[in-house]
Amino acid sequence: MAIKKPEKDAKKIKEAVSGDKESEMISEKEPQLTDLPGIGPAVAAKLESAGIYDLMSLAVMSPAALGDAAGVGAAVARKAIQAARNMLDLGFQDGVEYARKRENIFNITSGSKNLNELLGGRGIESRAITEAFGAYGSGKTQLGLSLAVNVQLPAEKGGASGKCVFIDTEGTFRPARIKQIAEKLGANPEKVLKNIFVARAFNSDHQILLLEKIGEMIKNGEPIKLMIVDSLTAHFRAEFSGRGQLADRQQKLNRYLHDLMKLAETYNLAVYVTNQVMANPAQMFGDPTTAIGGNIVGHASTYRIYLRRGKQGSRVAKLIDSPNLPDNEAMFFVTEAGVVDEA
Repeated sequence: MAIKKPEKDAKKIKEAVSGDKESEMISEKEPQLTDLPGIGPAVAAKLESAGIYDLMSLAVMSPAALGDAAGVGAAVARKAIQAARNMLDLGFQDGVEYARKRENIFNITSGSKNLNELLGGRGIESRAITEAFGAYGSGKTQLGLSLAVNVQLPAEKGGASGKCVFIDTEGTFRPARIKQIAEKLGANPEKVLKNIFVARAFNSDHQILLLEKIGEMIKNGEPIKLMIVDSLTAHFRAEFSGRGQLADRQQKLNRYLHDLMKLAETYNLAVYVTNQVMANPAQMFGDPTTAIGGNIVGHASTYRIYLRRGKQGSRVAKLIDSPNLPDNEAMFFVTEAGVVDEA
């Protein structure tokens, strides 16, 4: 009984943070890797060291990949994968059932009602990737820092009562700025800062590795509800230069984005990523600003926002792509209190 107590405590924390019955049911019913045939504690430990912590990660593997990671034979690997797929019921479901499974989706306020309305009324959405691209100084990072604070608010105030993971690839995270936003909201700056886990990614491989750590943290009971990557493409752009390496870069970036989406879906996370831009030389008229990453990033992002500077210190957000919302624009300001409607 004493061994199970920490697991129960961790589950209570998750339930208190999520505040919805669907996620409680998922956490209660979720089977372990050791429930699969041929996967004992020793094999499960090998899989976890390879970054495979749940049945979904195992179910989408090939027998050869599982065999290499776990050190088991092809027959055992096939049996384990099939069992995982049967447990997760990875087949078709009708629209009503799918809608019911989306009932536990939550939103995190940006701090600006105008920007929230642009995104459907309540801010950025969980189980989705929201991408913001724009030139330097357009407010991409500032929006991310505001979200990192706002996710800690209770649901009635537009938050998710959860913690944030911030993957910093450009050295843009500033604790002093977090404290400033928290103070303006009337929150405890030290407590808010303690609920943000920051990792400085030094190259694209390190950036990819950090995703595995997030799954491990959630498994250990951390109530993470938001993941921020600032910026998504900086390392990929720097490490793969020239047309000769473009295909390799896009393939690696595509794999990273799929891992991001898998994390968002598996753990019901909201994902916010910033993206760099370039000037399109073929654009003769209008704004030549184009996001880095091409169609790979465009298709992977659920919501895509273009940020630019407006008049009198304002910022303008334009919704470029969404599965359910019309293209529109919204104006907001970046102040000491973070992202707001009026300066």
